[in-house]
Amino acid sequence: MLLANYSGFALEAGLDEAGRGCLAGPVFAAAVILPPDFNPRFLNDSKQLSAKRREALRPVICAEAVAWAVGQASEAEISSLNIAQASYLAMHRAVAALSIRPEHLLVDGNRFRPLPGYEHTCIIGGDGLYRNIAAASVLAKTFRDDYMSALAAEFPEYGWAQNAGYPTAQHRQAIRTHGPSPHHRMGFRLL
Repeated sequence: MLLANYSGFALEAGLDEAGRGCLAGPVFAAAVILPPDFNPRFLNDSKQLSAKRREALRPVICAEAVAWAVGQASEAEISSLNIAQASYLAMHRAVAALSIRPEHLLVDGNRFRPLPGYEHTCIIGGDGLYRNIAAASVLAKTFRDDYMSALAAEFPEYGWAQNAGYPTAQHRQAIRTHGPSPHHRMGFRLL
């Protein structure tokens, strides 16, 4: 059973990212503030859910959250900043896009670049412990997967509709065969 809140503040935003380990595409992050009684069936870390369950949860989260937002950092920003700093930038953008200012940020992971004016707590494995981080995990993953599926229509040879830019054997073989696309992260070891 996931916990509703860490800080005790009603407006606690859970933060998580998706796409950190990918070879292509932006990194996405979501910030989600949930009502205290929000506890839909199957809510969990997005990596523990099937694509079908993630897609079923997304509209429920979007409809019932007190506030939610998604941010991203581009491949160019990943290259210039590094993936960790770009992930923090995407999280900062998600927080900035929230319609309500959170009282506390609950971040999945062990590190976060502080956002001026906000208190935060990092929780390793938080997406499997807290509902607001799990909800952020689902939104970040589904919005990023949709983005990569749209890119796949333009670059079908890389299989992004299936691998979402992650380093599968098929994705690496496509890079060997076709070379990198404009959406590949050139600072990453592609092969």
